[in-house]
Amino acid sequence: MDFVLTLDWGLLLFLVAVLAGFVDSVAGGGGLITVPALLAVGLSPAQALATNKLQSTGGSFSASVYFVRRGLVNLREMRFAIFMTFVGSAAGAILVQMIDASVLRQTIPFLLLGIAAYFIISPSARIAGAATVRMSLTAFACTAGLGIGFYDGFFGPGTGSFFAIAFVSLLGYSLVMATAHTKVLNCTSNVASLLFFILGGQVVWAVGGIMLVGQFIGARLGSRMVVKRGQQIIRPMIVIISLVMTGKLMWDDYGHLLF
Repeated sequence: MDFVLTLDWGLLLFLVAVLAGFVDSVAGGGGLITVPALLAVGLSPAQALATNKLQSTGGSFSASVYFVRRGLVNLREMRFAIFMTFVGSAAGAILVQMIDASVLRQTIPFLLLGIAAYFIISPSARIAGAATVRMSLTAFACTAGLGIGFYDGFFGPGTGSFFAIAFVSLLGYSLVMATAHTKVLNCTSNVASLLFFILGGQVVWAVGGIMLVGQFIGARLGSRMVVKRGQQIIRPMIVIISLVMTGKLMWDDYGHLLF
C-alpha cells in the first residue's frame, strides 16, 4: 500500500467515520461515505472494501449494544436469525472472491429506488405500531436473514435498508424496532465477511482502527437519536440515503456515457 497515514489523514478519516456511523445507525448506507473516502486517500479497491468492513463492524456493534441494552432487541429470540445471517454473509464473502459482481451491482440502484418508494407511499412504514405479520421469525431467518446476509458478504451497499424494509414488511415491526434489529443482523454480517477479508490479508489495520473508533462514536449518537425521535427521523433518512446511494451507484456505472 502506497498510502501513508499522516495525522491530517487520520483525523479526516476519523471524522468521516463518525458521520458514517451516525448515518448508518439511523438508516443504513454508511459505506456510501466511507468507501469513497478510503479510495480517495489511496487504498486499493480490495483494501478499501476490507478496511471498510473492519470500521463498519465497530459502528454496527456499538449500535447493537445500545439497542440491546435499551431492551429493543432480545438476542435469545434472534439467535437463529443471527446464525443464518452469519452463514449467508460468509457464503457471499467466499463467492465474491471467485466471480464478477458487476451484474449484481447494476441491479442495486433499482432495488434502492424501490425501497425509497416503499417508505414514501406505504402506510405501514409511517405508523409507530406493527403492520401485518407475514411470516414467522424462523422463516424470516431462512429467507431474509440468509439472503440479505449473503448480499452483504457478496456486495454490500444498502444492506441496512434491505434489512429494515424486510423487518417492516415481513414481520410487521415499527421502524424503530426494525432499525434496532437491523443493526444486530448487520453487525453479524459485517463480522462474518470481515473474517474472510482478514484471511485474505486485505485489511489495513491502522486506518481501520482509527475509523472503527469514529464509527463507534457516531453509531452511539445515531442510536440515541433513533430512540428519542424514532420514525420522525428514520423514515426520511432511509428515503434520502436510498436515493443518494442510487445516484452514486448509477453515476459510477453510467456517468462516463454522459461525457
